Amino acid sequence: MPLVRGTEFLQAARKGGYAVGAFNTNNLEWTQAILKGAEEAQAPVLIQTSMGAAKYMGGYQVCYDIVKDLIDSMKITVPVALHLDHGAYEDALECIEIGYTSVMFDGSHLPFEENIEKAKDVVAKAHAKGVSVECEVGTIGGEEDGIVGRGELAPIDECVKMAAIGIDFLACGIGNIHGVYPENWAGLDFDHLKAITDAVGSDLPLVLHGGSGIPVEQVKRAISLGISKVNVNTECQQVFAAATRKYIEAGKDLEGKGFDPRKLLKPGTDAVTELVKERIEWFGTTGKAK
Repeated sequence: MPLVRGTEFLQAARKGGYAVGAFNTNNLEWTQAILKGAEEAQAPVLIQTSMGAAKYMGGYQVCYDIVKDLIDSMKITVPVALHLDHGAYEDALECIEIGYTSVMFDGSHLPFEENIEKAKDVVAKAHAKGVSVECEVGTIGGEEDGIVGRGELAPIDECVKMAAIGIDFLACGIGNIHGVYPENWAGLDFDHLKAITDAVGSDLPLVLHGGSGIPVEQVKRAISLGISKVNVNTECQQVFAAATRKYIEAGKDLEGKGFDPRKLLKPGTDAVTELVKERIEWFGTTGKAK
């Protein structure tokens, strides 16, 4: 199946009361792991590259080629969108030209008027090529590619104005953060999420950034209130590192040709696949590819 844009399956998720997992990739192995997990779960999926990860992988063209070619070689049958996560204006435009099927323009750190003007331009250029667009208001807590947010609640009026320009899905701050959640985290603000949903309408899919580490009960409640896309990255990093550490500490890398990268990276890759399947189950997307 060729790459698809995220609009249709996120709208289906919004209407169906479930969410689609958006998993960040960092290399070839992670891309394989995500695709394998989605295929085994028979779930639609978004594979995301942050600006930093794309640079690490060799550029957006390399990321596009890896995902597209693996879909073919792995005979993936579920819908897959390739999404730019937290993209600057220039990066979003570059990804649209390269062939990404979905982009996020994150202008949340800019003055709102500048954010919305650039968002309008991204939407126009993306939609001309059949690419879906995510935009953000109200910064997400933590740090992503040098952009630091404190977890502010997204202003309702800004959500309404951003929704009105024709974006396909909206990322809005509801107390969520990137990275590891601190012990004193207050949790998601469901009253604010409901207020956003009521204000922008029931047709616009909302995005939960910082999906790693949020208790399953809160995730499911957020989905019931309009979240249709959940981003997961940190937890993939954690399980990959833990499985790799276990392999090395057990001395497996010293047994035979255990140092072979295909063996060294396999436990971590398998761990990412299992996490992807578990989160897809959390989000209610298992079997929704049909």
